[in-house]
Amino acid sequence: MKWLQRRRTLRAIGRHSIGYGEWRALCGRLAPLHHLDIPGRVRLRALCALFLQAKRFSGAGGLEITRGMRLAVAVQACLPILYLGLSWYRGWVEIILYPGPFAVAHEEVDDAGVVSRRAEMRHGESWAQGPLILSWADVEGGLREPQDGYNVVVHECAHKLDMLDGDANGLPPLHDGMSVTQWADVMGRAYEDLRARCARDGGDPCAFPIDPYAATHPAEFFAVASEYFFTAPHLLAAFYPEVYRQLALFYRQEPLAKY
Repeated sequence: MKWLQRRRTLRAIGRHSIGYGEWRALCGRLAPLHHLDIPGRVRLRALCALFLQAKRFSGAGGLEITRGMRLAVAVQACLPILYLGLSWYRGWVEIILYPGPFAVAHEEVDDAGVVSRRAEMRHGESWAQGPLILSWADVEGGLREPQDGYNVVVHECAHKLDMLDGDANGLPPLHDGMSVTQWADVMGRAYEDLRARCARDGGDPCAFPIDPYAATHPAEFFAVASEYFFTAPHLLAAFYPEVYRQLALFYRQEPLAKY
């Protein structure tokens, strides 16, 4: 059966092959890929072809999906699972792209039991066993003008990994040899430190080591920390070195090697 799976994999790679010119141009625009060696980039290119075979793209809000859009999302989505494998994105197929930030209906119940509904603007969203939803403006902006600590594709894909074993709680399925207790201790202490900084320093963004949005929930801490791990590992390692080390073990990568 292994030979049959290998044959299917090679056929999928061939069917969705990425030309050298477009691949080189795309990699040149993505700073998070600069730490990868040649074998890593070859592996990523093949994984992107499998990703394009497995996932279905659709546009919303009048957006027409192009090959360039698919490639831009695929390469960023495959980076976190480069040494994990495509099976880590199991259970969902569709990727929906909006032209820009999109409204999501949100329900709140107050202490009296009164339900209120309001619309929240989102740049991305991940549903358990459902689609990955992204703002193309944010995806494209990340290519055109990369920002340290910000990558909407990595953020939402981290939520997908987090939800593999249930609700998003900041604890994805860990590999053999990794300690759940150590992960919870490291992440928990960093999360509480950030929450304390937010309470103490208010709204001054310069006062925080990483995006204060990470302090809103443990799941968001994991997702934001993952963004920093791939786009600004030097900042994450400087302020939360143990968090960086846990993510390096989980993602099986060392992005700090490029600094």
